[in-house]
Amino acid sequence: MAELAYFYGTGRRKTSTARVRLIPGGTGIALINRKPISEYLDRPALVMMAMQPFELTNNINKFDLYVNVKGGGKSGQAGAIRHGISRALLQVSADLKPILRKSGLLTRDAREKERKKYGQKGARARYQFSKR
Repeated sequence: MAELAYFYGTGRRKTSTARVRLIPGGTGIALINRKPISEYLDRPALVMMAMQPFELTNNINKFDLYVNVKGGGKSGQAGAIRHGISRALLQVSADLKPILRKSGLLTRDAREKERKKYGQKGARARYQFSKR
């Protein structure tokens, strides 16, 4: 049976969705929407957050990373990328599951924005009340 050319994982956070491909034996190239990771995620903290699964599993520069991400803001996208990389690494080796699970990288962060309610100013904020 032929070996897979790449490993795939889908990550989600808030309204962001990241489709991640890991190509083994690479040089550590990381492209997000065809841009280098440091150019796309402009804050170093976001780059560190997105690459966290590689650091925890000692897989830095062992894979080429290609990501298509859409929706949400940069922080949500970085979280979606982290989730997608973690899921793709599970396809590489099931032995990594305890490490990733313990760090909470396999859990989908289900927090979403709460909708605005009618008769109110926002999701929870009310219009100011006056007796008179």
